[in-house]
Amino acid sequence: MTVEPTRAGFCAIIGAPNAGKSTLTNRLVGAKVSIVTQKVQTTRFPVRGVAMSGTAQIVLVDTPGIFAPRRRLDRAMVRAAWGGTEDADIIVHLVDAAAEIAVEQGDAKAADKRARVDVDSIVEGLKASGKTAVLALNKIDGLKRENLLAITQRLFDTGVYSDVFMVSAATGAGVDDLLARIVQALPEGPWFYPEDQTADLPARLLAAEITREKLYLRVHEELPYAAAVETTAFEERKDGSARIEQTIYVERESQRPIILGKNGQTLKWIGQKSREELTELLGRTVHLFLTVKVDETWADKREFYGDIGLDFDV
Repeated sequence: MTVEPTRAGFCAIIGAPNAGKSTLTNRLVGAKVSIVTQKVQTTRFPVRGVAMSGTAQIVLVDTPGIFAPRRRLDRAMVRAAWGGTEDADIIVHLVDAAAEIAVEQGDAKAADKRARVDVDSIVEGLKASGKTAVLALNKIDGLKRENLLAITQRLFDTGVYSDVFMVSAATGAGVDDLLARIVQALPEGPWFYPEDQTADLPARLLAAEITREKLYLRVHEELPYAAAVETTAFEERKDGSARIEQTIYVERESQRPIILGKNGQTLKWIGQKSREELTELLGRTVHLFLTVKVDETWADKREFYGDIGLDFDV
């Protein structure tokens, strides 16, 4: 009986904001390791998810969206995204096919046009670095085959892709074929993590990310990106439960009542949903306490960048 050798390696998933990278990471892992919201540019730092496929272990690096940076936080996120590709065994460039087709046909929204610019900048970045990627066209549901083939040809002709896959990260269509290609690229070797581990993320950071997701799910229309969540205390209690204290930072006083809501109901909802998910993820009772503070300079503080693994001096 032939024993299949173990494989282990890193797969970096890059793409424009809102291409579906976090959804694909969660789909491949089979568990939640990256937050998913309606907001573009939600992932602020590379999150490592651990996926198993037979005897292969894939460490998935879900990177921040690559876009034209305007401020320090933007520059740090873009640097982190490209940094995630440096030691990867395989790079997957995920593209929002629907947005690309909208631009091709001239009926694109401003957001779709920005996505095209971001996709083209990634192609140029791959060319400059001499790296080859696997192209994965996402959000293909309901799109005409001839339109998909047209954008496939346009992108493949750039010379930076080795393969093309058409997938739906939301439904799972085509993802198994992409997974098989990723496994093929991994070197033989021992696993990096235990078989039952799905993420390489400290509990304090995971807790902050979960709360930030609930925040954007609830107030994504009213609140800009000028918000952050910090876990200020994480206490293991004698009864096995966890007591977690978090601070939600906003940049202006006018944003504070948006998060609080009438009679504090919005903040209560955010806390309840975050607590429920953390209880399930951590496998224990969670006591969560949220505070909202105004700090117009939070995005320019060195300690914030260090906490989430971003380069302050970019």
